[in-house]
Amino acid sequence: MYQSKKPYVYGTGRRKSSVARVHLFPGGTGKITVNNRDIDDYFGLDTLKLIIRQPLVTTSNLDKFDIEATVTGGGVTGQAGAIRHGLARALLLVDEAYRPALKAAGFLTRDPRMKERKKPGLKGARRAPQFSKR
Repeated sequence: MYQSKKPYVYGTGRRKSSVARVHLFPGGTGKITVNNRDIDDYFGLDTLKLIIRQPLVTTSNLDKFDIEATVTGGGVTGQAGAIRHGLARALLLVDEAYRPALKAAGFLTRDPRMKERKKPGLKGARRAPQFSKR
């Protein structure tokens, strides 16, 4: 457990090109802050807020921790996935007994899917020019 002004637990989460640094403060009220903004201000869609809270719901810790996340890169969905990954990793450091539930739900696995690279002679990864005979 790290110590600043208050003791906290740290987890790093990644998804696509997003990287999230998640600080978990025990003994909190369930307040979630993303990039110094409230979760409701940062993420407009309720599904993204639900994605972030999934590890807390799975381990029945919804109102026991305050969460501060710093996330960079990617889009909003990737950022939400990165925060979820980092939050699950931080919860493991709080109590190792959460591992079976988090692993079964798939929150500890880093999603390896990435954008496929552009190939020479094509317009994208697979898209070929329309008129090839000219």
